[in-house]
Amino acid sequence: MMENVHLAPETDEDDLYSGYNDYNPTYDTEELENDTAFQQAVKTSHGRRPPITAKIPSTAVARPVATGCGSKTSLASSMGRPMTGAIQDGVTRPMTAVRAAGFTKAALRGSAFDPLGQSRGPAPPLEARNEDSPEEKIRQLEKKVNELVEESCIANSCGDLKLALEKAKDAGRKERVLVRQREQVTSPENINLDLTYSVLFNLASQYSANEMYPEALNTYQVIVKNKMFSNAGRLKVNMGNIYLKQRNYSKAIKFYRMALDQIPSVHKEMRIKIMQNIGVTFIKTGQYSDAINSFEHIMSVAPNLKAGFNLILSYFAVGDREKMKKAFQKLIAVPLETDEDGKYISPNDDPHTNLVIEAIKNDHLRQMERERKAMAEKYIMTAAKLIAPVIETSFAVGYDWCVEVVKASQYVELANDLEINKAIMYLRQKDFNQAVETLKMFEKKDSSVKSAAATNLSFLYYLENEFSQASSYADLAVNSDRYNPSALTNKGNTVFANGDYEKAAEFYKEALRNDSSCTEALYNIGLTCKKLNRLDEALDCFLKLHAILRNSAQVLYQIANIYELMEDPNQAMEWLMQLISVVPTDSRALSKLGGLYDSEGDKSQAFQYYYESYRYFPSNIEVIEWLGAYYIDTQFCEKAIQYFERASLIQPTQVKWQLMVASCFRRSGLRFLVRLCTDIGLKEVQEYATKLKRLEKMKEIREQRTKSGRDGSGGPRGRRDGSAGSDGGQNCGAGSRGERLSAQLRALPRTEEPYDSSSNKELDASYVDPLGPQIERPRTAAKKRVDEDDFADEELGDDLLPE
Repeated sequence: MMENVHLAPETDEDDLYSGYNDYNPTYDTEELENDTAFQQAVKTSHGRRPPITAKIPSTAVARPVATGCGSKTSLASSMGRPMTGAIQDGVTRPMTAVRAAGFTKAALRGSAFDPLGQSRGPAPPLEARNEDSPEEKIRQLEKKVNELVEESCIANSCGDLKLALEKAKDAGRKERVLVRQREQVTSPENINLDLTYSVLFNLASQYSANEMYPEALNTYQVIVKNKMFSNAGRLKVNMGNIYLKQRNYSKAIKFYRMALDQIPSVHKEMRIKIMQNIGVTFIKTGQYSDAINSFEHIMSVAPNLKAGFNLILSYFAVGDREKMKKAFQKLIAVPLETDEDGKYISPNDDPHTNLVIEAIKNDHLRQMERERKAMAEKYIMTAAKLIAPVIETSFAVGYDWCVEVVKASQYVELANDLEINKAIMYLRQKDFNQAVETLKMFEKKDSSVKSAAATNLSFLYYLENEFSQASSYADLAVNSDRYNPSALTNKGNTVFANGDYEKAAEFYKEALRNDSSCTEALYNIGLTCKKLNRLDEALDCFLKLHAILRNSAQVLYQIANIYELMEDPNQAMEWLMQLISVVPTDSRALSKLGGLYDSEGDKSQAFQYYYESYRYFPSNIEVIEWLGAYYIDTQFCEKAIQYFERASLIQPTQVKWQLMVASCFRRSGLRFLVRLCTDIGLKEVQEYATKLKRLEKMKEIREQRTKSGRDGSGGPRGRRDGSAGSDGGQNCGAGSRGERLSAQLRALPRTEEPYDSSSNKELDASYVDPLGPQIERPRTAAKKRVDEDDFADEELGDDLLPE
C-alpha cells in the first residue's frame, strides 16, 4: 500500500498551515506595555479603530485526523488558531485569499506594522543625468540637428535663401558627426534614418532654391541611390524639375518617367501631376503629338484647367481646328469645385446667421474660391482669344462660336467680355466703325456691361479727339456704374482736355477712392497738380506711384521733370539716371541728362550723354547743334563738320548750317587737308605734310623772334640794336633778320592755294597759319608783334555765324 502514497516534496515554499500549534506571543497581554510596535499602533489611527468582538474560545479538544496510513494527526483547537497577520517565528502569515497591504515575506520578528511605508522616510532623489555619457551626447547632438533643419526651413519661408542654405549645410555636417558617434556606441541598425533623410532632403531643396543646381542634383542622387530610404524614388520628380529649369528637356522627361514608374497607381493625383509635367516638357521641345497624348489622358482621367488649356495650345500649334473646338468644350466643362455664391447671402434677418455669413464672406476658403474662379476665367478668355481667329473663316465668326459655347456653360457672364474683346479685335484691325457698332450693342444690357462698353467707347472717341462724344459716353458709363474707376478716369480726361483742371482732379480723386489700385487716376492727379503748379502735391503723387510701379519709365521721368522745375538739378539727374537704367535707349532722357550736366558746367559728362542720344536718334537738331559747337570749342573743327552737314540734310532750307560747314573748313586749315588726304590716300599728302612741317617751324621761329623783340624793346639792348640798324653798322638787328627770313620764304616752291584773297605775294600762297586763315609776310620784331596782337583779337572775336 505504501507505493500508492506520494509524499509532499520538501521545498522552500511557505506552508500555509504551519505553526498553528506554536505559541503566539500576541496573546501575551502582560508584555503589551513593553511592546513598542503595539504602543505605536495605539498612538496612530490604527489604535483608534473600533474594537473587534472577541469570540469565546470553545472547550473542544483536539481531534485526531486519520491519514491514509492509519496514523492520526491531532488538529489544534480554535483556541490554537493564530490571528490573521500575527507574527510567528519571525514570519508573518498572510491574510486568507488576499495578501495584506504592507506584507513582506521576510519580515523580522517584532517589526512594526507599517503598511504605508511611513517609517522608511522620503523617497531617495532621482539619479543625476550624466551629461558626459555617450548616449547623452548623441541625444543632444540629434536635438541640435533637428533645430538646424527647422531654422533652415523657417529662413527659406521668410525669403532669406542664403541663411537657409547655411543652416542646411551646418545641419548636414552635424548629422555626419552624429552618425559616426552612433556607429561607435551602438550597432549600425540603430542609426536614425529619418533624420538623415530630412537633412539631405532639406539640403537639396536649399541648393535648388539658391539655383545651385549641380549641388542639388548630387544631393538628390545620394538620397535616391540609398536603398535604405523608402519611397525615395518620387524625388526624381524634383530632379526632373531641376533639369527642366536648366532646359535639359531630354533628361527632364527621363526622370519624370522614372518617377512615374516608381509611384504606385493608388497615388492618382501625384501621377497626374507628373504626366502634366511631361506634357509641358514635350511642348517646350516641340513634340506636340506626344504632348497631346499626355494631356488627352489627363482630361479623360482627371480633367483640370491647366491640362485643358495646354491641350488647346498643343492643338493650336499643330493647326487642328476641329480638335481645338473639342478641347475648348472640354475646358468649359471642367468643374470649378466651388460652392455657390448664394450661401454668402443672408436668407433672413437672423442676427446669428448674419454674423456667420459676415465671418465667412472673406475668409481663406472664400479667397481660394475667388482665385480659382478668376484663374478659370483667365484660361477660358485666353483660349477663346487664341482660337477665335483660326477656327472659322473670320475672327468674327470664331468669336460668335465661342460666345455661344460660353453662354451654354457655367461661365455665362464671360460671354459679354468676349463680345468686348471682339470689338477690341476690330480696333486692332483698324476697323473703327465695326468696333463702335459692336460696343453700341451693349447700351441696352445690364448696368455693369453697359458701363464697360460705354467706357471703351468714351476712350475710343477721346483718341479720335472727338471730346464731345467722349464726354457723353463717359457720362453714360458713370451713370450706369458710379463706382467704375475707369469711367470716372475717362470723364476726368475729357474735362482735362477742356482745360478745367480742378474739376478733372475731382473725378480722378473719386476714381481713386473707389479703387485705390487705379494707377491711371493717380498718375493723372499728378499731371493735374503739375498743370496747376502745385509741384509738391504732384511730386507726392508720383512718389506714391513709384512705390507701386517700381520700373515705370513715365513715372521716373515725371519725378525728374518736377525736380527740374523745382530747381533741384542734383535730384533731377539722379532720377534721370534711374530712368536710363530702365530705358537705356531713350534719346530724349539722354539729351535731357546731358543738358543738366551742361548747365552744371560738366562738359565731359554732358558730351557723353549728348553723344549717346545722337547715336540712338541722329535727327535731333538740338543735340546736333550742341555737339558741333562742342567740337569747335575744343578746336576739332573737322569733327564738327559731319554734324553740321547732317543738320543741313535735315533742314536743307536753313542757310546757317552751310555757313557753319564753311566756317569749320576755314578754321581747319592745312592740318585738316593733310588729314583728309591721308584718309583718302592721295599722293599729294607728302607735299602737304612737308609744307605743314615747314610752316610749323616758321611759326616756332616767329614766336621766338617775337619774344626776343619784346624783351629787347624796353632795355639798352633794344636801343643799341635800333641805333645800329639806323646807322647801317656791322651788327645785325631785327630788320636784317627779317630780310634773311623774307629771302628764305621767297625761295620756297609755289603752289596754288585758295587762301590768297588779302595776302602779300612775297610769301608762298600755300602758307596757312595753324591759328587762323590769315597769311603774313615776315616783318621786323616790333611790327610783327603788333600784327599778331591784331590777329589774336580777330580770332577771339570770330563768331560761328557771320554777321
